[in-house]
Amino acid sequence: MALLLQFRTLVALALVIGIFAVLAPNFLTLANALIMLKHIAIIAILAIGMTFVILTGGIDLSVGSVAGLAGMVAGALILNGLPLTALGYVIYPSVPLVVGMVLVLGVGLGLFNGLLVTRFQVAPFIATLGTLYIARGAAMLMSDGATFPNLVGSADLGNLGFGWLGAGRMLGVPVPVWILAGLAAAAAWVAGATTFGRRVYAVGGSERAALLSGVRVPRIKYAVYAISGGMAALVGMLVASDLVAAHPASGESFELSAIAAVVLGGTSLAGGRGTIGGTLIGACVIGVLGDGMVMVGISEFWQMVIKGAVIIAAVVLDRLQERLG
Repeated sequence: MALLLQFRTLVALALVIGIFAVLAPNFLTLANALIMLKHIAIIAILAIGMTFVILTGGIDLSVGSVAGLAGMVAGALILNGLPLTALGYVIYPSVPLVVGMVLVLGVGLGLFNGLLVTRFQVAPFIATLGTLYIARGAAMLMSDGATFPNLVGSADLGNLGFGWLGAGRMLGVPVPVWILAGLAAAAAWVAGATTFGRRVYAVGGSERAALLSGVRVPRIKYAVYAISGGMAALVGMLVASDLVAAHPASGESFELSAIAAVVLGGTSLAGGRGTIGGTLIGACVIGVLGDGMVMVGISEFWQMVIKGAVIIAAVVLDRLQERLG
C-alpha cells in the first residue's frame, strides 16, 4: 500500500494515457503529443514556481492573474510601446527587452507577496488572494477589458518575433517545451544540490528550527515568491505569444492547475516534502487529463467536476501517505 501511494502519480499518468488512448483514436499521434507537451509546459512552468512556495509551507493564488497581467503588459509594449511623456516620444522595446521587463514585473509582484507574508505577517492564502484581485483588475484596466490583438510587431519598430516564443519550434519541438526542460533542470538542481534548496526544505519542515539554526527565513520566503512571480510572468508571455494576442482574462484558474500538479506530484501542502520531478509528473497528469477530456468530447462543466475530484483525491492521498509514512 505504501509503495502504491509513493508511485501514485506515475500510476495515475499511465491510467489516464491508457484510457484516452482507447477512447480517442488520435490521442497517441505525434502531432497530438506535441500539442499536449506544449500545454503541459504551461502548467509545469507555473507548477515549478508553486513547488518552491509550497515547500516552505506557503501558497500562491496570484499566479494566474499575474500571468494575465504579464501578457497584457507584453501586448501593450509591443503594440503601443513605452510612452516617455516628458520627452515627447515613444520607445518600442525589442522582444528580448519586452521579455526582460515583464519578467521583472512578475518578480516584483512576487516580492510584494513575500513582503506581505514576511514583514506584515499576512497569511499566504490572504496575501496572494489580494494580489490575485489587484493583478486581474490592473490587467482589465489596461485595455478596459479589451484584447490586444496582432502581437506580431513591426520590422520598422524592431520588435518582430514575439510569436516565436510561444508558437515557434526548435528541431520540431515547441519552444515552450525547451524552456520547460531548461527551467526544470535548473530548478531540480537548485532544490536538490544547493544551500538555498536545503534551506527551502528546512523552512517548510520547521520554520522555528530553521530560524534557530541560522536560516534567514524572510529571505527564503522573499525568494520563493519571487521565483513564483517570475514563472507566472513567463507563462503569461508564452500564452500571449502562442495566441498572438493578449486578453485580460487570460490565466484564469491557472493557479488551481498548478497547485493540483504540485500536490499530485507528492509535495506536501504542509511544506518540507516534495520534488521538482514529482511536480513535472503531476503536470503531465493534469495536462493529459485536460486535453484527453476535450478530445473525447466531455463537456466543460463535467471537466470542472472531474478536475475538482482529482484535486481532492490528491490531497486525501497526500494525507494518507503522511499517516503511513
